[in-house]
Amino acid sequence: MFQQRTLKTPIRATGVGLHSGVKTTLTLKPAPIDSGIRFQRVDLPDCQPFRVHPDQVNDTRMSSTLVVDGVRVGTIEHLMSAFAGLGIDNVLVEVDAQEMPIMDGSAAPFIYLIQSAGVLDQPAAKRFVRVKKPLEVHDGDKWVKLEPHEGYKVQLTIDFQHPAFKKSCQTVAFDFANTNYIDAIARARTFGFIHEVEYLRANGLARGGNMDNVVVIDEYRVINEGGLRFEDEFVRHKILDAIGDLYILGYPLIASFSGFKSGHALNNKLLRAMLADPDSYEFATFDQLDTVPSSFHALPALDI
Repeated sequence: MFQQRTLKTPIRATGVGLHSGVKTTLTLKPAPIDSGIRFQRVDLPDCQPFRVHPDQVNDTRMSSTLVVDGVRVGTIEHLMSAFAGLGIDNVLVEVDAQEMPIMDGSAAPFIYLIQSAGVLDQPAAKRFVRVKKPLEVHDGDKWVKLEPHEGYKVQLTIDFQHPAFKKSCQTVAFDFANTNYIDAIARARTFGFIHEVEYLRANGLARGGNMDNVVVIDEYRVINEGGLRFEDEFVRHKILDAIGDLYILGYPLIASFSGFKSGHALNNKLLRAMLADPDSYEFATFDQLDTVPSSFHALPALDI
């Protein structure tokens, strides 16, 4: 049986918000069966925990930000990606500011936190969302798509006309029947261009960004000491983001996801389109391993 998962013990970390520049303390706590992934702003006395849902993503400027009754919890996609990668179903996320700490700009520090706390299997079947028919949304030449697939695949293409990108169009595809999230995706960092910094900061963004948490690109090249972690780190990070954005659904997907020049807004729009069409998906649990489609036997490759 694929079991639900939570943490064995609480764990805490401190960092700086990428966009707010505010010092933030993050605490991850174990949570009961079927409680889902919940967030709570502990710096706001009247704020109760709320369960993550695509309808709560109401700001997608350079990140995925939840806004619930005026309460903001920003830049959740890297943490959500780590939860997806390690199969965490139930957890309480406490934060004392309006944004998650950016850490090193990837999901790897959150993976380390979860591993340090320990992962606990719970005596209840994990619930999946199985996509039953193709869904696609567009914004100009940008698009994202979900299609039926007995497993979980992600493919993305980015297109940047810049000398730092060896190819202007880069495509990467991962089938998690044979891909390990930690090795292939978790360490890919967010990136940004020097020429955008002034504009972003004038609009209240990127105030906590630096070369310790962002891959910085000038007019010609990556200027971080040590360069890239992967030759195609840029598109791998976009996949990291997409996995996190899709996990805001609150359940792992049985589907193939693909996109061209996708971002947080389109990823969220795709989830909302699916939820608006009840015929496009169904919930599924697998109580016995021999009832699982063959490609699903490799899903633990997502785990530690």
